[in-house]
Amino acid sequence: MPEQANPFESLQAQIDDAAAHLDVAEDVIERLKHPERVLETNLTVEMDDGSLERFVAFRSQFNGDRGPYKGGIRYHPDVTRDEVKALSGWMTYKTATVDIPLGGGKGGIVIDPSEYSESELERVTRAFAKELRPLIGEDRDIPAPDVNTGQREMNWIKDTYETLENTTEPGVITGKNLASGGSEGRVEATGRSTVIAAREAFDYLGKDLEGATVAVQGYGNAGWISAKLIDEMGATVVAASDSSGGIYNPDGFDPVAAKQHKNETGSVVGYDEAEEEITNEDVLTLDVDLLIPAALENAVDGDLAEDVTADVISEAANGPLTPAADRVLAETDTIIVPDILANAGGVTVSYFEWVQNRQRFYWSEEKVNEELEAIIVDAFDALVETYEEKDLETFREAAYVVAIQRVVDAYEEAGSFP
Repeated sequence: MPEQANPFESLQAQIDDAAAHLDVAEDVIERLKHPERVLETNLTVEMDDGSLERFVAFRSQFNGDRGPYKGGIRYHPDVTRDEVKALSGWMTYKTATVDIPLGGGKGGIVIDPSEYSESELERVTRAFAKELRPLIGEDRDIPAPDVNTGQREMNWIKDTYETLENTTEPGVITGKNLASGGSEGRVEATGRSTVIAAREAFDYLGKDLEGATVAVQGYGNAGWISAKLIDEMGATVVAASDSSGGIYNPDGFDPVAAKQHKNETGSVVGYDEAEEEITNEDVLTLDVDLLIPAALENAVDGDLAEDVTADVISEAANGPLTPAADRVLAETDTIIVPDILANAGGVTVSYFEWVQNRQRFYWSEEKVNEELEAIIVDAFDALVETYEEKDLETFREAAYVVAIQRVVDAYEEAGSFP
């Protein structure tokens, strides 16, 4: 199994690596390595049987120099304070990489949602929303979905906030369903940016995406949408996996049908178009043209990276490669499109949703997708320009150089307020 690298330490190492190529004072960089504030709260919620259960929950507001804090809320038994801090930092530099006027935040509850009823999850969510109420708002902090949360939870949070505040404020949260003020194109946004970024990387290398082989590790929303869209671009999805295991067919398979099988059975394992069942590690080390890690952090450590053979990696997940893996893959000239660009479609379309909520004017899906494509392509071009001008070792360093400089500029231009 991959080593469990501390994600917050990984974030700080990435910042340090990029800072070496910037003319920024050490004390300013130190400021940008830590969250501005972190809420830790205990939620005591009544269960269906009348008993009380306690849940630990977090909200990290990492940096607001460029705009309101922005970031998802995840429900997972492995949520930790350091994980949430790291994710809020990655969100800060993600919004800066794609140059949208937002900061970075993240939240999470230590819970396995599969063990609770819908009514219990609603009470847990509303209890958390009550605790978040003083912190959030369309001009302060705008949560969104993340691992194991979606439109349902966002609608509950919006309703709780609006009820307690006696107001109508759809922009307090994004990732809502359309009837509650959500945006067209939001569900596919993370997967869409992942494949747009991969396409741009292939173009940069002078390689053809048509017929390229693809492996997708993690078959949740980001993973399966990435598989579907990359298949529509002419690539061949040959492997996919989820927490139960993986499937492989060297001739490819229908990624939509694989998702339907997962919906029916709970896993991609057993899908009849697969020639063989493989492990998650096998998926990560297959000899493919493109690897899309779309699960959780630390999927590839330094040891496993020695066996990774993909030419291009487009990170649909946050922090799927440890710093040690980055160093190994840099030596093999593997092109890694970093998470803070590749999966930025989610926060970008969340930004579009926020804009639409503020204006009370809603866009077509075609407009959303056109605007998203323009932002991701421009961000990739800025990354490549920095990568080449500064003769950097990796695309990740280039992305952080671009992002940190933008945050520093906002901080310095604002001046100091005691």
